[in-house]
Amino acid sequence: MRVLIIDPDEARAALVAEGLGDVRPQDVRRVATFEEIESDLASFAPDVIVIACDSPDRDVLESLRDATEANPRPVVMFVDRSSPGLAEAAVEAGVAAYVVDGLSAGRVRPVLEVAMSRFDLMQKLRSELAKAKADLASRKAIERAKGLLMKERGIDEDQAYAVLRKLAMDAGRSIGAVANDLLTYAGVLKGTPK
Repeated sequence: MRVLIIDPDEARAALVAEGLGDVRPQDVRRVATFEEIESDLASFAPDVIVIACDSPDRDVLESLRDATEANPRPVVMFVDRSSPGLAEAAVEAGVAAYVVDGLSAGRVRPVLEVAMSRFDLMQKLRSELAKAKADLASRKAIERAKGLLMKERGIDEDQAYAVLRKLAMDAGRSIGAVANDLLTYAGVLKGTPK
């Protein structure tokens, strides 16, 4: 497991490193600020990011959101104190565990394990949601394309679906993609966008 520790306080960062247990020292990297690692984050490729600080500010959270948007990874944040709304902002920025005034060497590893599990679960849910949305959009396009074929060709629903299926098989594409193409072309021919 590769761990990135972001903490301006060396003593607190050492406490986090001590709490990692059997993680090899070469797999742990410590920086004082997020800006120090921002350009090198992809090459280090940590499995988890641990941020320890007095209190997070909006700039740190925004940098974190930007950095993990393209390459999501679990983030654990240990803070000494928190202001109202910061926990919610941290979670929105991608923080999987937000621990206030609870940093001790014995808690670090269990918190990381829970955060990594939670992160994996959230990634799976996001993936399933994206697939469900894409499937729904595809079904809507298929229904609209069938309706268009039924109206323009005077055929029934089963025949319209058979036409779409044949076009998809001939083109080696999905029925949803063919339906989208058909709707786009129909819109062009009618002079209206899809």
